[in-house]
Amino acid sequence: MGVRFLQIAVVYFAIGVTLGLYMSMAHDYELKGVHVHINLLGWASFALAGFVYHLFPNTSKNLYAKLHFWSANIGLPLMMIALTVLILNGSEVATIFTAIGGVLVVFSVIIFAINVLINVRSTN
Repeated sequence: MGVRFLQIAVVYFAIGVTLGLYMSMAHDYELKGVHVHINLLGWASFALAGFVYHLFPNTSKNLYAKLHFWSANIGLPLMMIALTVLILNGSEVATIFTAIGGVLVVFSVIIFAINVLINVRSTN
C-alpha cells in the first residue's frame, strides 16, 4: 500500500507542478485553488500516507487502508475536475460533484486517522 500511495503521489506532484507552470506562464491564476489542493492533498498527503504505510506494515494490511486508498483516489480527482469546471464555467452541477469528491476525501482522511490510531504502536 505504501508504494502505491507514493507512486500516485508523484503523479499528482507532476500534475500540480505542470498546472502551476501553466498558470505562471499564462499569468492566469484562476485555478490556484485546484493547484494548491492537488499539491497538498495529492502530493504531500499521499506521500506522507505512503511513508506511514511503508514504515508501519500493520496499517497497510486491513480494510481501513483499502477504504483510504479508494475513497481518496476517487474523491480527489472528482473534486479537482469538478472544481475546475465550477471555476471556469460556473456550472451548478459541478458544485454537487465538488462536494461529493470533498466528502470522499474527508472520509479517507478520517479512515486513515482511525487506522493509524488503532495500528501504529511504539516499539519501546
